Amino acid sequence: MTPAIDGLDLHDVPTRHGTVRAAVGGAGPPLLLLLHGYPETHLMWHAAAPLLAERFTVVACDLPGYGASERPAAHDDHLPHAKRTWGAALADVMTALGHERFAVAGHDRGARVAYRMALDLPDRVARLCVLDVVPTVEVWERADDRMAIAYWHWPFLAQPAPLPEALIGGAPEAFWDAHVTRMGIDPADGDHYPPAVLAAYRAQLDDPGFRTTICEDYRAGATVDREHDAADREAGRRIACPTLALWGSRGALEVLYGDVLEVWRPWCGELTGHAVDASHFLVEDRPAEVATAIADHCA
Repeated sequence: MTPAIDGLDLHDVPTRHGTVRAAVGGAGPPLLLLLHGYPETHLMWHAAAPLLAERFTVVACDLPGYGASERPAAHDDHLPHAKRTWGAALADVMTALGHERFAVAGHDRGARVAYRMALDLPDRVARLCVLDVVPTVEVWERADDRMAIAYWHWPFLAQPAPLPEALIGGAPEAFWDAHVTRMGIDPADGDHYPPAVLAAYRAQLDDPGFRTTICEDYRAGATVDREHDAADREAGRRIACPTLALWGSRGALEVLYGDVLEVWRPWCGELTGHAVDASHFLVEDRPAEVATAIADHCA
């Protein structure tokens, strides 16, 4: 049985870009859209979402192609997997649930969707929280030997189909053990990484449609997502809403970029943030601390 988040009810919401699975709970404004990272699902919020639901109505979604959300068809231009496309789908989810203006908190790939929504839909995104990322175009433009080692999956997953899909499909257990868990997931820590949740993440790698999704996600990152970021930067477009950036001090961001806030500062009109004593998976490692920071920012 697929695990559930306490206090949140599941909904399958039609959007212009396919059906999205959303877990909804809590009460009272403002709304908080929670987005997960790679290669997880909305279950990454299993400990933090109930804490946030004490103060907010929360909507935790499976990104398009992930979890129980509809798998977009791949296209040569990668637009079905662009963060602009996914952001439009998630905005449709919020409209369908009756919420026109809301805060967004995203981790990893979800953070890339979140800041894209803030840039594309400034009238709808009231507050933004980005967790353990810098903008996509900054990753590619600053790429060096350290990035090639720490973020090797970026160029690997972005390779043309069907090479990465075939290699992952040939050894999904090895890919999980030697890559995903080494980014910070600790299978021995059942309190922060419940076995049922990890099993749900791991099972995705056995699905050919999911393997296509994660590769197309990163192919979009290397192409159209990067182009959209560069166009906004050239036009002088900045994130208008107050932005909170958090990152794990035991992750790769400080190693690769030093002062993470300095990378974000040119992108944001109003920016705060700090490191958390955590791995890349800071929401699971420190759910109460991260939930408090998000809640205080979005209050």
